[in-house]
Amino acid sequence: MTTETGSGQMVRALTWKGAFWVAAGVPPLVLFSIGGIAGTTGKLAFLVWIISMIMGFLQSFTYAEMAGMFGNKSGGTSVYGATAWLRYGKLIAPLSVWCNWFAWSPVLSLGCAIAAGYILNALFPIPLADSQPVLDWVTANLGSYTAETASVVQYMTDNAGTTAEQAIQAVASADGVAALTPAFRVWEAFQITIPGLGNLHFNSTFVIGVVLMLIILFIQERGIASTASAQKYLAIIVLVPLLLVGLVPLLNGSINWMNVTNLAPPTAAYSGVDGEWNIGGWTLFLGGMYIAAWSTYGFETAVCYTRELKDPKTDTFRAIFYSGLLCCIFFFLIPFSFQGVYGVEGMLATGIVDGTGVGEAMGNMIGGGPVITQIFVILMILALFLAIMTAMAGSSRTLYQGSRDGWLPKYLGEVNSHGAPRNAMWTDFTFNVILLALASDVGGYFYVLAISNVGYIMFNFLNLNAGWIHRLDSAHMERPWKAPTWLIGLNTILAFVNALFLGAGAKVWGYENALWSGLVFAAFIFPVFWYRHYVVDQGKFPKEAYDDLGLPYGELGERKAGMLPYLALVAGAVVVLWANWFFVLPA
Repeated sequence: MTTETGSGQMVRALTWKGAFWVAAGVPPLVLFSIGGIAGTTGKLAFLVWIISMIMGFLQSFTYAEMAGMFGNKSGGTSVYGATAWLRYGKLIAPLSVWCNWFAWSPVLSLGCAIAAGYILNALFPIPLADSQPVLDWVTANLGSYTAETASVVQYMTDNAGTTAEQAIQAVASADGVAALTPAFRVWEAFQITIPGLGNLHFNSTFVIGVVLMLIILFIQERGIASTASAQKYLAIIVLVPLLLVGLVPLLNGSINWMNVTNLAPPTAAYSGVDGEWNIGGWTLFLGGMYIAAWSTYGFETAVCYTRELKDPKTDTFRAIFYSGLLCCIFFFLIPFSFQGVYGVEGMLATGIVDGTGVGEAMGNMIGGGPVITQIFVILMILALFLAIMTAMAGSSRTLYQGSRDGWLPKYLGEVNSHGAPRNAMWTDFTFNVILLALASDVGGYFYVLAISNVGYIMFNFLNLNAGWIHRLDSAHMERPWKAPTWLIGLNTILAFVNALFLGAGAKVWGYENALWSGLVFAAFIFPVFWYRHYVVDQGKFPKEAYDDLGLPYGELGERKAGMLPYLALVAGAVVVLWANWFFVLPA
């Protein structure tokens, strides 16, 4: 198949193995929030990951069936599921696609923020207080401090019982660290405060992160085959050592079984103290389930590329099934080994919570020395690259197909000479430049993660319900692979379980209004869709949107599901609102 620049045509250059390698960036996502979930759920952390992964694997069978139905579409499961909602409300379908995009897209900024932290640690390290250069600096400058020095007086005020000599030593040591810290490490050009959103930091992390995103963008502009090839080698380099991190502690007896037994939620988030299974404890557990879904369900990106698969009838199921098995291995092993070795207390270290110390922690887990540890730090950066490339490949194709189907601006539906959705990629990049500025500190990082997952759970709810709606309304369509009916039913129940996670869990991540912030961002699709559909397209969808459903142009067919889809929406909203009211954080 030839490619027509700017015509929206993609190249069928991918096998299921290629899609598998593109999706291989999902397992490293466990490292994004492994410390945060441990802090939130305590000893339950590894169990949260396992339960969430099992749920994600089960749900993938609904997605696999729908993906096989739309061999001419790109963009992933949100696109295939959204078509089921067209008959029941024009606004619902684009909402699903939009929510999926703004859930996946932030992986670019979050991953680059962590990778930038690693690069800063490697090239512009903050010296340790007991390092020889700092000690030499203190020796040379200690005479300039007295008991009357303002900083010394303040230290003694803040630390009652401290002698003047102790205060002088502590202040001099802190000043020595500050004096010897490379200027670029703490450089910040400026920051902007946006009410209701947070602070945008234009600092060293931001600069490095933008450079990294540009590198990944240029790789992906070469087309999906080139991207899959690059991801294959990255995945082999990254996933094999990551697998060792999961296996070695089990084999060498370094697991402390006290760290993974006597399971109970903590008394409060990041307390590290075992609590009780009361309302507050259940809220923390559900909060962990809420955020874990952002990672464990992510392998559905394997079916983002049906329009680029050589044989979508057979490749779609294989791609998502084997990607799911891969993720099961890593999401089972890595959290268990981490918790077994370090315990909750060890996983609350700042470097593990914010991601910048995970590489060093992994090196220590397999008993490596300084050299092995540095290798794992490098591997961590490569793992982040892998995850970021996966996210950009999938999220940009969601934007592309949303444009082709008439939901998003027309300019997003163009491709370059390699069949890559260039305009969608650059839109992704621009959006994430803003998010990167927001995620350049730890607080902003988890804020972005929390609100983006609001969209992901909303997409999940709509999509799992789309499975049974398609069964009723689109029974005429070919299904190269068909899921067992009981599994479609089970996954419908899981849609409401995920709605429970959303209502109860979004508030857990330090932002009480994360749910409402996410809903506000989700609502941005309404004016965007209104302009595209009613102003640009004069109230009609593109012809290919009807062709994909096997329907005549302008006809959406009979609503065989009747009122059931509307009842599902109402029930889902009730579950979210009830859970948000009933579940409260520990006092």
